[in-house]
Amino acid sequence: MPAAPPGSPARWREVPEYVALFVARPYRDAYRAFVSPLELDATLHILTREAESLAAPGAWITHPESPLDVFGTGGTYDRWKLARLFGSRQPEVARGPHSHNGVVDEAWTLVAPYPSVDLSRLERGTLLIILRVP
Repeated sequence: MPAAPPGSPARWREVPEYVALFVARPYRDAYRAFVSPLELDATLHILTREAESLAAPGAWITHPESPLDVFGTGGTYDRWKLARLFGSRQPEVARGPHSHNGVVDEAWTLVAPYPSVDLSRLERGTLLIILRVP
């Protein structure tokens, strides 16, 4: 199981409902999801200074991305509801590798803004989805 994000100023709070919403059942054990009240830029500022967040080419660079591309098609969520929620807006996304004891074992995806679990509103702050890489 992926490790919890560090007790950093990002103030992560685990929200497993996002894993159930966006990840297909057979793969859910490999994922964890967290939210931070901090905006994406502030969160990245903290993460890129932590030793476990590796600086790799293209890592931790924000870019807009379609919500359906960000959240994939494997989960149980209503794709039309998500698309309507974002409308013409695209969330900002950043991805990067994370390591423990010098070995890359997680892929992190950060999204802002992110949908509420019931897909009724966009939330301020940052959603972190962690995939454990065996």
